[in-house]
Amino acid sequence: MSDPTHIAVWRRLDSQITTSGQPTEDDLEALSAVGVEHVINLALHTHERALPDEAGSVTALGMTYTHIPVAFDAPTDEDFIRFCTAMESVAEAKVHVHCIVNARVSAFLYRYRRDILGMDEQQARQEMESVWQPGGVWAAFIGDDDAIALPHRFGKAADVAARS
Repeated sequence: MSDPTHIAVWRRLDSQITTSGQPTEDDLEALSAVGVEHVINLALHTHERALPDEAGSVTALGMTYTHIPVAFDAPTDEDFIRFCTAMESVAEAKVHVHCIVNARVSAFLYRYRRDILGMDEQQARQEMESVWQPGGVWAAFIGDDDAIALPHRFGKAADVAARS
């Protein structure tokens, strides 16, 4: 089966990691069908687009689930440590990481791939910037001091998803 590219702000980073904005119930089925074994959600369950029982839906499809609620206006190093721990615990599994518009996720994976996996900074940044260029607290979170005073700049797909 081919990648479910219809999922909002879908990205395949490699053979094991995919990312997106908030999946629907049908999208979760599509993720399971392409072999995803674990779902990590960085969004808040209280968001209007969150699924009513995402953990239950994911589990019912035979996948495992981790929820790391990251406040969009206040990402922390503790959130990042929890994310790293979750990624380490599913190191050999096919994992799908999502939030609402793939902004949190792309920033977390940029930092994770750069700082933990030792990926080339430009390659990791390019993948994040296909979704957005963080400003403010998110620029501080990823260590981009030059962008702290700038606003967020979203890519077309993320901008459309954020407004829909």
